[in-house]
Amino acid sequence: MKICAAQLEPKPGDVEFNISQHNNLIEKAINSHVDLICFPELSLTGYEPSLANSLATSINDERFDLFQKLSDENRIIICVGMPIKSENGILIGLIIFQPKLNRRLYSKQILHADEIPFFVAGNNQTLIKFGTEIIAPAICFESLQDSHASAAKEQGASVYLASVAKNESGVIKGNKHYSSISNQYNYITLMSNCYGRCDNFESVGSSAIWNREGKAIATLKQSANGFVGIDTISGETFVVN
Repeated sequence: MKICAAQLEPKPGDVEFNISQHNNLIEKAINSHVDLICFPELSLTGYEPSLANSLATSINDERFDLFQKLSDENRIIICVGMPIKSENGILIGLIIFQPKLNRRLYSKQILHADEIPFFVAGNNQTLIKFGTEIIAPAICFESLQDSHASAAKEQGASVYLASVAKNESGVIKGNKHYSSISNQYNYITLMSNCYGRCDNFESVGSSAIWNREGKAIATLKQSANGFVGIDTISGETFVVN
């Protein structure tokens, strides 16, 4: 399986512009014969908690039909970040588009304290199955909690997919944690980070991959539009920007 973590600079609150950025990277992923591409946390709006209530929508929003079409026609799994309305409040969502299947949603289960005024937590782990791989998405803060990685492993996950919006100190902390859980749980771990201004901090990209021994084997520069990927069978990595 060829899986990649995308990196881009979202324009805060501009969903249409961000869709076009996503489309550009998805087309490059298709040309690279990628099976799954994952984007950063809240990638379609930018990480802007104070805007989430006004921007939140459903996973069946017609603006996202493009992603389903690309998935159907090119047999690629696409994971994009968006605030999603629920009965209990706004979720930090990762919408999953799979070829010829209904859209699925993974919602951040462990919120940072700063997010609680704006969001509610999800309560289920969504898994993505492809061939022999079982991919567990994780969204930013929760991806730094060992309890999340451990629970995903108990459900059979072999790949840990962190969709994040992290500043420099967060990336440094993440690098250490993702190395540790990759080694401990025999994961291939990918981190998809954005870059540019987010809420009240500067996100610094540096999207990366760790192998099952916990070694960082590929990374992107801090401010590059592109993606970093791995063939989970051969272990070969690739970078496109």
